[in-house]
Amino acid sequence: MASSSLGSSIPAPEAVQLLVSSLADDSSVVREASMASLRDIASLNPLLVLDCCYAVSRGGRRRFGNMAGVFQVMAFSVGALETGESDEAFMGKLAKIATAEIISSKELNADWQRQASGLLVSIGTHFPDLMMEEIFLHLSGPASASPAMVQILADFASSDALQFTPRLKDVLSRVLPILGNVRDVHRPIFANAFKCWSQAVWLYITDLTSDSPLDSDVMSFLNSVFELLLRVWTTSRDHKVRVSTVEALGQMVGLITRTQLKSALPRLIPAILELYKKDHDDALLATCSLYNLLNASLLSESGPPLLEFEDLTIVLSTLLPVISMNSENKRHSGSSVGRKAYNEVQRCFLTVGLVYPEDLFTFLLNKCKLKEDHLTFGALCVLKHLLPRLLEAWHSKRPLLIEAARSLLDEQSLAVRKALSELIVVMASHCYLVGPSGELFVEYLVRHSAIGEIDNLKAKGEPISPTQLRAVCGKGLLLLTVTIPEMEYILWPFLLKMIVPKVYTGAVATVCRCISELCRRRSSTTPMLIECKARADIPSPEELFTRLVVLLHNPLAKEQLATQILTVLNYLSPLFPKNISMFWQDEIPKMKAYVFDTEDLKLDPSYQENWDDMIINFLAESLDVTHDADWVISLGNAFAKQYNLYTPGDDHAALLHRCMGVLLQKVNDRAYVRDKIDWMYEQADISIPANRLGLAKAMGLVAASHLDTVLEKLKVILDNVGQSIFQRILSLFSESYKTEDSDDIHAALALMYGYAAKYAPSSVIEARIDALVGTNMLSRLLHVRQQTAKQAVITAIDLLGRAVINASESGATFPLKRRDMMLDYVLTLMGRDENEGFAESSLELLHTQALALNACTTLVSVEPKLTVETRNRVMKATLGFFALPNDPSDVIGPLIDNLVSLLCAILLTSGEDGRSRAEQLLHLLRQLDQYVSSAVDYQRKRGCMAVHEMLLKFRKLCVAGYCALGCSGDCPHRKYVDRSMQGNFSNLPSVFLFPDREVLCLGDRVITYLPRCADTNSEVRKISAQILDQFFSISLSLPKAALSSGLDSEESYKALSSLEDVIAILKSDASIDPSEVFNRIVSSICALLTVDELVSALHSCTPAICDKIRQSAEGAIQAVTEFVSRRGSQLNDNDISRTTQSLLSAAVHITEKSLRVEAIGAISALAENTQSSIVFSEVLATAGKDIVTKDITRMRGGWPMQDAFYAFSQHTELSVSFMEHLISVLNRSSLVKGDSHKDSHKGDNTSSSSETHVEDELLQAAIFALTAFFRGGGKTGKKAVEKSYSSVVGALTLQLGSCHGLASTGQQDPLRVLLTSFQAFCECVGDLEMGKILARNGEQREKEKWVDLIGDIAGCISIKRPKEVQHICIILTKALNRPQRFQREAAAAALSEFIRYSGDFSSVMEEMVEALCRHVSDDSPTVRRLCLRGLVQMPSACMNHYTTQVIGVILALLDDLDESVQLTAVSCLLMVTESASNDAVEPILLNLSVRLRNLQISMDPKMRANAFAAFGALSKYATGGQREGFVEQIHSTLPRLVVHLHDDDPSIRQACRVTLKKFAPLMDLQNHSTLYDSRAFGSDHRNDYENFVRELSRHLVQESERVDTYMASTIQAFDAPWPVIQANAIHFSTTMLSLSEDQHIFSHYYPQVFETLVNKMTRSQDSVVRAACSSAFGLLLRSAKSTLWRGARLDRTDSGRKSNDPESAKK
Repeated sequence: MASSSLGSSIPAPEAVQLLVSSLADDSSVVREASMASLRDIASLNPLLVLDCCYAVSRGGRRRFGNMAGVFQVMAFSVGALETGESDEAFMGKLAKIATAEIISSKELNADWQRQASGLLVSIGTHFPDLMMEEIFLHLSGPASASPAMVQILADFASSDALQFTPRLKDVLSRVLPILGNVRDVHRPIFANAFKCWSQAVWLYITDLTSDSPLDSDVMSFLNSVFELLLRVWTTSRDHKVRVSTVEALGQMVGLITRTQLKSALPRLIPAILELYKKDHDDALLATCSLYNLLNASLLSESGPPLLEFEDLTIVLSTLLPVISMNSENKRHSGSSVGRKAYNEVQRCFLTVGLVYPEDLFTFLLNKCKLKEDHLTFGALCVLKHLLPRLLEAWHSKRPLLIEAARSLLDEQSLAVRKALSELIVVMASHCYLVGPSGELFVEYLVRHSAIGEIDNLKAKGEPISPTQLRAVCGKGLLLLTVTIPEMEYILWPFLLKMIVPKVYTGAVATVCRCISELCRRRSSTTPMLIECKARADIPSPEELFTRLVVLLHNPLAKEQLATQILTVLNYLSPLFPKNISMFWQDEIPKMKAYVFDTEDLKLDPSYQENWDDMIINFLAESLDVTHDADWVISLGNAFAKQYNLYTPGDDHAALLHRCMGVLLQKVNDRAYVRDKIDWMYEQADISIPANRLGLAKAMGLVAASHLDTVLEKLKVILDNVGQSIFQRILSLFSESYKTEDSDDIHAALALMYGYAAKYAPSSVIEARIDALVGTNMLSRLLHVRQQTAKQAVITAIDLLGRAVINASESGATFPLKRRDMMLDYVLTLMGRDENEGFAESSLELLHTQALALNACTTLVSVEPKLTVETRNRVMKATLGFFALPNDPSDVIGPLIDNLVSLLCAILLTSGEDGRSRAEQLLHLLRQLDQYVSSAVDYQRKRGCMAVHEMLLKFRKLCVAGYCALGCSGDCPHRKYVDRSMQGNFSNLPSVFLFPDREVLCLGDRVITYLPRCADTNSEVRKISAQILDQFFSISLSLPKAALSSGLDSEESYKALSSLEDVIAILKSDASIDPSEVFNRIVSSICALLTVDELVSALHSCTPAICDKIRQSAEGAIQAVTEFVSRRGSQLNDNDISRTTQSLLSAAVHITEKSLRVEAIGAISALAENTQSSIVFSEVLATAGKDIVTKDITRMRGGWPMQDAFYAFSQHTELSVSFMEHLISVLNRSSLVKGDSHKDSHKGDNTSSSSETHVEDELLQAAIFALTAFFRGGGKTGKKAVEKSYSSVVGALTLQLGSCHGLASTGQQDPLRVLLTSFQAFCECVGDLEMGKILARNGEQREKEKWVDLIGDIAGCISIKRPKEVQHICIILTKALNRPQRFQREAAAAALSEFIRYSGDFSSVMEEMVEALCRHVSDDSPTVRRLCLRGLVQMPSACMNHYTTQVIGVILALLDDLDESVQLTAVSCLLMVTESASNDAVEPILLNLSVRLRNLQISMDPKMRANAFAAFGALSKYATGGQREGFVEQIHSTLPRLVVHLHDDDPSIRQACRVTLKKFAPLMDLQNHSTLYDSRAFGSDHRNDYENFVRELSRHLVQESERVDTYMASTIQAFDAPWPVIQANAIHFSTTMLSLSEDQHIFSHYYPQVFETLVNKMTRSQDSVVRAACSSAFGLLLRSAKSTLWRGARLDRTDSGRKSNDPESAKK
């Protein structure tokens, strides 16, 4: 009964009114929440929502700001109405409001208008007649309302066609009268409506089988509308009107009578076609309408076609250009509109073709004959599309179609060509291609398969590119070959005719593929040769062979050209001599395998050269196996004809030269050879380098059999250079002509001479070379200026030298006359001036230099031996190439390789004995040192590679002799060093045969290359290790007579073996640790060096330690350290002194701090392992000089001597002296004195000495020494510090407090001075963590920062030196009584940390606890809270004894007046509760709880978080008599925990989660673990929080009897100072109310909460609160215990007036 009474008294209307008013809130969050609640309420009581919306909507947009939202809610509510539930009269009012709003503005399609229209459409689903009557009223009203009403009817028709269509007559009867007065701007709306209505009719007819709704009246209306649209609207000047009208007419053509349609066609068709002229974007719409029109006119079942074909010609003529516009768009997936338009046009043509196939065919052919590109293209596309579909109807038209296609073969438009190509393929698939016409079309496809972008065929604005046309034709040709068997008789052997002509070159790959397919599928049994000879127009086998061989040139050509050619040659082998066929069966698969993987082929930089050589060998061997001289002659004639097929700049022409050359090599007819040589030279364009080179190689190939004939030809050419009258006349007027022409001829001649020498027989070459060189004929070729010409001459000189070497291989050894002069020629031709930088070289110049280096290598390798002057000249001109940049790598790489080969050749051919060769080696190596130690990565790599290569050559030279070409193993041209001389020089000293170890200068060389073993580049590391291995391998391979080192031979070989093991590991495992490898290398080197070599290495270590690469410098330092550590005892006083000077010199030059420290470490190692007094004397002497002559405070990287003092502080004697100095500073000096400004500069060792010359000199020196000692960090120094460690820490800590006090007043200098000493102290004791703490927070002025700093320092000290804690604590405990406040704070800060580690000092602990407890009443809040913090941080063993005392202090400080002290007390309580016993806490449990609850409402988020957490921590003590009281405290606090569970502060949220979990066992909730383990409980999202609150409320309502208490506490939180807490409280309270079954609670709190929600909703300034109220209203109304409110209605008289008050909505 109570429930019923309450339900009836629920102020649901007021709540809904507020929600509706909130739809106009400024906050989108509030609007969305209100909208969601209204949707929920509308599903339960849609009429109430409609009443409230009706109330606010009567004022319109001027009185309510969000009418769109109101209309949206109303539409949803109307949709939620059940059948029979709605009130027609009320719906009529709503409809009137909606229509009134729609017509209140001249705007169209505004947001609120769309929502109002949606409301009317929703009303129409229940009361279609009512909605339409309301709309009809306004249709006859003002003209401005009509468009909106018509749009609503259109929307209704689209949403509910079944209800709209039966009422179409009424709609048309009212719309028709006003159509004549519709303005142009509104006509698109009406046209769209007619379109939607027509679509609705079609849908109605399709879905229902009942009678058609189109009675006579409707048909009459439709006919009238159709006529009006057709006669008036289609002629509008507004383009949008015409477009929308045509779209509507396109939908109506199927609904009007055939009579009217027939009469309308003369007007309708032009109206549609007119759209194609204006905007291409309308083509799709127009075409769709046109298709509907054609379908209704031509394919109707009601009668014959309404249009004759003559009437359709204008339509089809208009559609053809549309195909051209959209054909390309159709091919792009992103242009769906163009693709659809293209397809619609084809549907139109197909519709016409089904009725008039012959007429359409004739029409299309006529369009093709007009030669207008866009029409021809469209016609061809239509023919291609319709040919398969109208095949039977067009069967008799085959000759006409073929003739039309033939007439288009000469069209220039690429688009037309492409369309024609596609049509040809379709025609072929239907057997249209037969006889000569078929060959003509095939030739057309082949010709267009050969075009490319270079043909420049793409016309302006044309969408088709030559590449696209080529792809279409190529694919079409393959389709004809593969898929149409009937085409075999046309394609074979006709396609052979397509191979030779130049115009088809680009299609050879496709043609070859087609021929291969034809040969593979051949059905004819006639021999292939007979078939080919049967046709005179088919090329001869020789012509095919020569053409295909030359076209093999490019192995990377598109479409796998090389593979296709080789396959065709294999298939065509029956056309050639029998032996060739057998040879090709073995050879062709090998060549195909070579070019199979093109990507792999690209990795080989010489792939083109190798491939050309394979082609030449293939041709040569093919000629060899024929044994038919006549066929070879015939083939030569065929090759001669090939020159017309290639331009001189084509690389194929160069290959053609070589093919001709190798063929002439096989011919014995000298006259024929001479004739073809002349022909080749005439056809060659020697101005093109590639063609020139091909000609030269061809001449060389001919010279192999006809040397004299070739030389005669070259002599004639040389004698005729510039001799013609025409050339002489031109040279008078044009120096450039003279230069270019002569350069080309000289370059060609040089190459031809070179290759003639290369290929000529060795037995006759000496005389020819002597004649060429000895008569200075070669000098005539040197006056060239172009780089390509220079390259040719250099190549010729190189070939001459190689010819000498090759002759020596054959046993015909002779020296090359004027070799040094030829070297000068090559160096001159390199073309670099003396002042030109290497980095400025051009690309062509780099090519020239690479070739020149290669030629120098060849010339150096031949007899006679190189002189010193020539060697130096060559090296001066070439060594600089090591500095060239890496790019372009394809040029620079070979150039550097050639340079290394040159250096090796110089080494191999220099010197007469072992010593001279070793000196030569060292000379070369020292020249390379600048690159080995370069800062540039690639220069170091190049230098090391060169050194390694030379060492390899030198080692072979010492052991077994050398080969001029660098051959390994036995070779016929190897020059043995001493085997041939052993008999004559057996009595000579071994130095004449072997180098002396001392000459190798191993110490100097080792320290030069050892840093590279630690290089950043892995390749450099590997090579440098191999360099060292080669050095020692050479030294140990020398005869024992040459070894005077005094080393243990067995140990040396063990060390060398270890070094070689490391190198093997480096080669096999790239992942090995580089430092480990370097250590092993250094260890091996240390054992391999003699004493003298060791001393030399140490004396020369300065450049190594100063290496430009940091890792290498570190490696050098490590190596020196290892050397002096292991073998320092072998050094004498002078060695020690000089080594120290070298190391100090390196330290001075090093600017990087860490690297300098490592260098100083090497000095320390020297001092530790030798006589330290000598080392110290040198260091002190150097330091004295620096102090007198240098400003040590401004030295880059710091003063090196100071770093040396750091290192020496580790020594026992020096550490003692430094410690004594430290004690004196601590006893006599104080950093902070009365005049803080004056003393603030003391100890600042970075200031100028002139500023503090007199007063601060002693203090600066003391600080400098103190810092130097502390920063030494040695173990011995630490032992010295331990004696007074506690007093030092105590003094520094207290002074740190004082200095921070001064810093808070702005005096920073004293603090910096003290921090400098403190940092030095940290470094001394090795506490890096303490040093980091000081560096990070040392200069912080805030009290919390420096207090934490002291605590962190104390913690570090306690961990590092626990034994010192007791003494430090005694000192600091006494310091708590000092009068200086900052010192007391510092002492308290330190003690609060030290006490954690004082558990073993019972007497001291008691004294500390007493002092800390006493000073919790200190006048400094900092001291109070630090003392408390110290008390709670004592060890747990001690805490058990003092727990009661500590908790009493905490309880007292919870009421402290200082909030920071309170916060500390709460935090300390959290810590104490972790270990405190029940006996200590239980007596004051409730007192603690009360005080914590008071702190939970603090404005400080940290305080609130800790208070919640501490309150949860106390729950474990609620076990005895205090349990019941504490549980009451829990229930009182639970609502506060819940609402703060989604606090703005994350720490509060987490604390509340933890506390709730701890309270769960005490609250006796079932399944609480599931509740608190859910994802929603741990989430920070508000939706998850609300879900958790909902679940918790369900548990509380069902299982707890304290809901009353919870509600009371939660309602108190409505006034919390935090908006989010208010929102949480609102949600929690309404959730509990919605779930509670207790009628008392419901009746008591529901009105209170509801009233609060109303007040908050109307007064709160926070959107989160208003949004929560909105959601709460929905929650309360959805879950009220009584359902009577669901029938509640709003008094539409009174409430409407109230709700229309603008103040009712929170804006």
